[in-house]
Amino acid sequence: MQHDRTTRVCVSVCQKDFSALRKACERASEWADIVELRLDCLTEEPASISQLLSGLTRPVILTFRPSEQGGHHNLTHEERLACWKTQAPRGEQVWWDLESDIANELSPDWSRTIVSHHDFSGVPTDLDQIYERLACTPARVLKIAVQANEIVDCIPIFELIDRARSEGREIIAIAMGNPGIPTRILGPSRGTFLTYAALDDDSATAPGQFNAHKLRAIYHIDKIDSETMVCGLVGLPVMHSVSPHIHNAAFASEGVNGVYLPFEVSDVRSFLKRMVHPRTRDLNWNLRGLSITAPHKQAVMDYLDWIEPDAREIGAVNTIIIENDRLLGYNTDAAGLIEPLLTRLGSLNEKNVAVIGAGGAARAAIWALQRQKARVTLFARDLAKAALLNVPCQSLSSASFSDYDVVINATPLGSGAHIDQTPATQQQLSGAGYVYDLVYNPIETRLLREADQAGCKTLGGLEMLVSQARIQFELWTGKKSSSSVMYDAAAGGLEVV
Repeated sequence: MQHDRTTRVCVSVCQKDFSALRKACERASEWADIVELRLDCLTEEPASISQLLSGLTRPVILTFRPSEQGGHHNLTHEERLACWKTQAPRGEQVWWDLESDIANELSPDWSRTIVSHHDFSGVPTDLDQIYERLACTPARVLKIAVQANEIVDCIPIFELIDRARSEGREIIAIAMGNPGIPTRILGPSRGTFLTYAALDDDSATAPGQFNAHKLRAIYHIDKIDSETMVCGLVGLPVMHSVSPHIHNAAFASEGVNGVYLPFEVSDVRSFLKRMVHPRTRDLNWNLRGLSITAPHKQAVMDYLDWIEPDAREIGAVNTIIIENDRLLGYNTDAAGLIEPLLTRLGSLNEKNVAVIGAGGAARAAIWALQRQKARVTLFARDLAKAALLNVPCQSLSSASFSDYDVVINATPLGSGAHIDQTPATQQQLSGAGYVYDLVYNPIETRLLREADQAGCKTLGGLEMLVSQARIQFELWTGKKSSSSVMYDAAAGGLEVV
């Protein structure tokens, strides 16, 4: 359903002193439509708010949260009331954000008043009653923010937005926390008055708040509307991923009205039933495709209507298409892994390939390599686990890779908590042809440095990530996207995540 809307991004600013607050406001004005001043963050007596506001080029929301609603001061009800009565300026460009317990004791300009309720523990069972209580006030805008502990907690928030719109009320409804991020990005397109953003990654004033630059430059929030095709990454965790950079850049480059979101999902069954499958979902949205990452690549297979034979053989699905009321499962990891190798070697037929690891990534690598008629040997610390993959196995600790055309790292060593580790040393790699690390963050891992010192050619995991993502993009859209556009977006994303 189309409706009149304006995408407003409100940058929330929280500083301890007036000088820092003023500077932050000026910076925020570059990306914000509205600036929220969190007066409860100040440690100074807020005596010169009017002076602070003079010269600002954006409308301002004044907020003075009590501690139980996320504020930074433990003030009594009377002290909060006195602050609003004596220190809060009014004006055409000034909004007041008031909690319901204090709103009716003041005489605000209701046409520029937001009456709000926050719950930092979860979704309250009396959410509708809270909405109705706020709606009894003459406030121009109602605000309800709750903590999302599961991604399905987004559903009642989207339902609130629909209800308010149908009743002619303006609302800001947000599910806080990483599972609630879809409400922050999609909210304006569904009718929320505004969405909140941080000035930068280190200054979020609520859980799950993106910085404003990312909302506009990566997610193109101003262009999202009711027709926008929604795709996203399903996993736990997902916030570290550069997949949103890759796919959103591809959508923009190819002129596709689409957005790609991070979906932090712990209960994949509930998510697929209540938010994804067209026959059972509680949410009306234009969901088209999903990328699936750890730990859900095997679990999702139980809930799909069809799985391509290759994905079933591999035993993992990393791509879902929603089509004609059905969920279709694919695996693009295997093709994405092989493509960069074929670009360099032409053929893997009869090549000696060593795969390090015995998990899901190793399984997909072995399957893809065998399809290319490579001779595969598996190297692992746990030989009993490796033996289950039905290829020749050797112990990693005593391995030498001098006779191998390609050595592939299919372990997480070199990233995250293991960033200083490598599955193989310079000495072990000496004499090998290519060393291919499936880890993509960082772009240059310790393994690749060891390989370079050993005289090997190297290949990083970012090419695989982009290759499999390009295949996903084509499955969802029917369009081919530029690998260079996607690679540059991924590399740029790694600089800031």
